[in-house]
Amino acid sequence: MKTTLVFRLSVVALTLFLLGTEVVANPIAFIKARTVCLECEEIVNPTRLNQAIHQAANYLLRMCDEKGKFVYRINLNPKVKPKPKYNMLRHAGTMYALAMYEQRYPNAKTRDTLARAAQFLKKTIAPIPGKDDLLAVWSYPEITGRKAPVQAKLGGTGLGLVALLSLEKIKPGTTPLEDLRKMGRFIVFMQKGNGSFYSKYIPSRGGKNDRWTSLFYPGEAALGLLMLYEKDPLPIWAQVATHALTYLARIRAGKFSVEADHWALLATTKWLHLNKKPFLDIQIRQHAVQISESMLATQAQFPINSINYGSFVTDGRTTPTATRLEGLLAALSFLSTENSLLRKRITSAVVQGLSFLLRAQIRSGKYAGGMPRAIRPLPSKHPRFKKSFNRRATEVRVDYVQHALSAMIQFEQMFY
Repeated sequence: MKTTLVFRLSVVALTLFLLGTEVVANPIAFIKARTVCLECEEIVNPTRLNQAIHQAANYLLRMCDEKGKFVYRINLNPKVKPKPKYNMLRHAGTMYALAMYEQRYPNAKTRDTLARAAQFLKKTIAPIPGKDDLLAVWSYPEITGRKAPVQAKLGGTGLGLVALLSLEKIKPGTTPLEDLRKMGRFIVFMQKGNGSFYSKYIPSRGGKNDRWTSLFYPGEAALGLLMLYEKDPLPIWAQVATHALTYLARIRAGKFSVEADHWALLATTKWLHLNKKPFLDIQIRQHAVQISESMLATQAQFPINSINYGSFVTDGRTTPTATRLEGLLAALSFLSTENSLLRKRITSAVVQGLSFLLRAQIRSGKYAGGMPRAIRPLPSKHPRFKKSFNRRATEVRVDYVQHALSAMIQFEQMFY
């Protein structure tokens, strides 16, 4: 009993000390990132968290067929029949989460699943018409189940790179380096002079197309290029990623409320790790602080005994919370001394958010490990109530599980 008390007091002292230390380029950063958080232990049971991680990963492993395609969507309500759609960005994102799981918990079944999923992904990778030196991930109607024209989405190739390069860390040589470079060149090709991007390449509509823009594509593209730079240190990859991140920082500068861009935070973490341009460090860090502050300011507030306690949104959807946790946990890994108060606020928010995800996860039965779209259907008096919302509240889609798994692994790596 005495030993336990001394240990817990020591951890308190160490935690308080480390909260005010520099993370980046600091010799105790490794220790800091894994410091036990007593608030975490009180609200997030480490044993339950670990069980949830394995259950989520096993759900995704079970949902990958022999051809490497995931069961994209199911509904716990047997009266609701999901439409046969598919999304290659979410396929790649699921690979990314499973690769994180494999690196932390190596297992032959995970490696086999990743290999199959990579083969399925590669079936959608093809050159841009007339440009054999550019490869993109294409959305084909026969795969997506949509009537939209054949198109290459910037985020698809960005996350395709993230997925394949994550697999390279596990099994080098799975994808030829020249193919990865050609995918990188497509992202370079899609960037505009000011650092923004065309979101899609649609051959039937003249090629580069920005009639629709995505919140997440630039961050996904930047992360893919930075991971490529990590493997293949050609300056162009880092230059284009830096141009993308500084563009986002410029257009958001001075705003109180900005987009909850978790991919930009993940890319920023990688950029700071590889940083070759210290004169841009302040601008990119401040952008990360701005996103983090905005996420915290817009977090929904619920009493501690509410089933929704910890959710970032008022309707109890799970993925908005999971993605914000991914971004905030990434930010927590590099925020430094002058941001000690923000670090404490983020820690509190991610602990609450993680507890919400653990409550929402399906724990038993055929779909154990799955993450429903919302923690529960909305009562008729709720301001967001719609029958269409409640039909989908019981839906489980691969990206709902993927984002929750990624957030849970990040949390476990940081605090336990």
